[in-house]
Amino acid sequence: MTSPEKPQADRFPNGSDAFPHKHLLGISGLQPWEILYILDQAEEWVALNRSGASKHDDRLAGLTIINAFFENSTRTLLSFEIAGKRLGADVVNMHAAQSSVKKGETLIDTAVTLNAMRADAIVIRHGSSGAVQLISEKVDCPCLNAGDGQHEHPTQALLDALTIQRRKGPIERLTITICGDVLHSRVARSNIFCLKQLGAEVRVAGPPALLPDALDRFGVETFSNFEEALPGSDVVMMLRLQNERMNGDFIPSPREYFHLYGLEEARLALARPDALVMHPGPMNRGVEIASNVADNLDRSAINEQVEMGVAVRMACLDILTRKARRVEGWS
Repeated sequence: MTSPEKPQADRFPNGSDAFPHKHLLGISGLQPWEILYILDQAEEWVALNRSGASKHDDRLAGLTIINAFFENSTRTLLSFEIAGKRLGADVVNMHAAQSSVKKGETLIDTAVTLNAMRADAIVIRHGSSGAVQLISEKVDCPCLNAGDGQHEHPTQALLDALTIQRRKGPIERLTITICGDVLHSRVARSNIFCLKQLGAEVRVAGPPALLPDALDRFGVETFSNFEEALPGSDVVMMLRLQNERMNGDFIPSPREYFHLYGLEEARLALARPDALVMHPGPMNRGVEIASNVADNLDRSAINEQVEMGVAVRMACLDILTRKARRVEGWS
């Protein structure tokens, strides 16, 4: 794959051409330079978030952002809420338990209702693949996908890419191994799209029952033996076992799963000596990853992933609302 070129700053003075999309529904379809543009923008927010007492910017002051979470979440919802508030927006969280969907309202009716509230951006998490796309077609404001079914989770892939880039430099030509429940993982799907677009070699490992068919069409190498996937890996990304999405026996037992696919020190030693350890969370310690590996600050970037999540989501909210702010004459 050829090296992705970054857009020149003088070509995109307001970022409108660097990222021309109204919504962020997934990584699929984005060009390498569009991904890199978001990462570059996020770097500025990393600096702000680390600046000490003042972690605030008012560029979204006067805008209302709705976090419409039809599926339970803790870290993603909190991250988007912090991101919006640090940019000065009014942030409203709509939890699934409080939603009229629980009373039988259709998704389209909910979308129409949200649109009538004149939000300036809507962040949506939903348990059904394609739900965010459907809502985006019924509202006037930008929509940002915070995870839909087994489809995509674009901001997770972006924050993972930012974490890798900050630790390892350019992602091009890095070897990245993703292991675990790939079948049910929207995180894996978005990461494969993102990392391949940025020129990485991506390997995928896991039990055969948890590896989707036709993975080779995404340009990744698949392994049912985790240990065979690790040699030469610059990054080892573990995935959570998504038991809530499993119908049937996909693994013999959590203990057996860790024996075959858990990341512990002996397995990590098969990768490069400076291989980075990642996990999107929440972790199942002793199932997907050993505690002494997860807590090894020299190798683990798990906490840094959480930090980068706020910066990436600030960048996405900023970028997606720029056109509306220019129309209003605010920026």
